Amino acid sequence: MPDAPSGIIYKSLRKKRIKVNGKGQLTVPFSDGGDVLELYINDEFFEKGADNDDKWLGCDGNISVVYTDENIVVMNKPSGMKSQDSGDDADSLESEFRAYLYKRGELDLNGTYLPSLCHRIDRNTSGLVIGAKNLKAHRIITEKIKTREIKKFYICRAEGRVTPESGKLEGYILKCGNDRVKFSENRIDGAKPSALKYRVIKYEGNASVLEVELLSGRTHQIRATLAHYGHPLVGDKKYGAKSDGGGKYQSLSAYKLVFGFKSQSGGLEYLTGKEISIEANV
Repeated sequence: MPDAPSGIIYKSLRKKRIKVNGKGQLTVPFSDGGDVLELYINDEFFEKGADNDDKWLGCDGNISVVYTDENIVVMNKPSGMKSQDSGDDADSLESEFRAYLYKRGELDLNGTYLPSLCHRIDRNTSGLVIGAKNLKAHRIITEKIKTREIKKFYICRAEGRVTPESGKLEGYILKCGNDRVKFSENRIDGAKPSALKYRVIKYEGNASVLEVELLSGRTHQIRATLAHYGHPLVGDKKYGAKSDGGGKYQSLSAYKLVFGFKSQSGGLEYLTGKEISIEANV
């Protein structure tokens, strides 16, 4: 892990982000074989090159930039584009982001940090994603997202007339395989807590246009939660939508970010109170 400062390693140990056989303490002895070592550490600290990191050099750098400064770029990801690379290709927002910076002279190929996304959204979801130009910004933004000091809002169109017109939906999200999750109002083994707030913006026939604020960050959280209550997103056949709604992807867009820093932000204080949004077409 050549890009990991010793302070990151020590902090990871203190925070129990390094576990041996499920236990976050190094006094656990290793056996003669079969031990499981888990590292909950950001990808950018691991050795470069193992995941075809140079593939992005062949990208055009075509991204929709909503906001940029010396530390971050906020991009509008189109539906159908992956957030990050998978396999041998570099067809992702992150690769295009790197190519964009490189062509603008803002990426040093000899640097120790490769600009990266601070979070992801589903391939078939459109909307705002934050990319960090430097390691310090990446650390701060990812931490602020984790502590909910950066609020994320979505616009979606759901089947049926959602009632009441506003509320908070809490429960648990369980990954089920086949790129699906299950929402449950009751605790189930292996599931993680989930919460979101919603409000109805308007009704359109037998559909509801909603604004949703995420209070936790779980895979397919909005899609699975609304489907559980009988209101799958228009076009989201994976979670029970009746039709494709005339579109290719589910009706969901990450349309607004609100920077509400409440603690030290290491030089990014200028972002406090900033709101970045786009017009969502769902």
